[in-house]
Amino acid sequence: MRFSLPGFDLDRFVRETLAEDLGDGLPGGGRDVTSESVIPAGARFAGLMDSRDAIVVAGLPVAEAFFRALDPTIEIELLAVEGEGVAAGTDLMRLRGNARAMLTAERSALNTVQHLSGIATMTREYVRAMDNPSCTLLDTRKTIPGLRVLEKYATRMGGAANHRMGLWDAAMIKDNHVLVAGSVGEAVRRAVDAGVREIICEVDRVDQIEPALVAGATRLLLDNMDPGTLREAVGIVQGRVPTEASGGINLDTIKAKAATGVNFVSVGRLTQSAPAADIGLDFTPL
Repeated sequence: MRFSLPGFDLDRFVRETLAEDLGDGLPGGGRDVTSESVIPAGARFAGLMDSRDAIVVAGLPVAEAFFRALDPTIEIELLAVEGEGVAAGTDLMRLRGNARAMLTAERSALNTVQHLSGIATMTREYVRAMDNPSCTLLDTRKTIPGLRVLEKYATRMGGAANHRMGLWDAAMIKDNHVLVAGSVGEAVRRAVDAGVREIICEVDRVDQIEPALVAGATRLLLDNMDPGTLREAVGIVQGRVPTEASGGINLDTIKAKAATGVNFVSVGRLTQSAPAADIGLDFTPL
């Protein structure tokens, strides 16, 4: 089955990424000068991609698409499943095909699977540290421009759920919106009057909770609250809307904040700061 994600054009992503690497449209661009000058046109390679560390796998089908774009006849065997946790030294993908094509696609393919697997691996660490099946880990909009759909896919592979995908699928009222509207309640009322169905309202004080709920907020984002304040906030809400803890959350604090009774915990660093997974690709001439 062809890999696909809603809102993500895989062919375009592969095409534009390769074009950037090859320098399409630039003087002297449009070619891999190293492979063309060193590797005979008919040479063939076998390749093996493997993990150098324990990781959660994400992005192998995207890496596969890079190789197939340059060599449609390439033989590829995926050896790991998306979202699977694997040990260091695990083989991920086996390839056989045109050597030039494989070398040209190598960096784009590896960059993608290293980045996405890094996100999935960090996400799994946060899920385990949270240790709370009653609370759901969420990502945020802190993503690299152009990679949001892929990065949010990677967080799902790590065990998180997606927060809103963008500015279009839910309103999120934050302090600057409140500053202009004059109050939390007025900001929420304006969103309600505009016909917005999903209205997430950020509050950083417990006295803002009731005005937000009365005005029609459908979810509360409890910002930068310590565990004691979060418990107080959850008690005030009494289950009328879902609650989300955000801000100041890391591997050391997530368990205590999730244990306060909130429904969600959101962590921006899942996509903003995840280190690339250590994944290699070795070739052998055929």
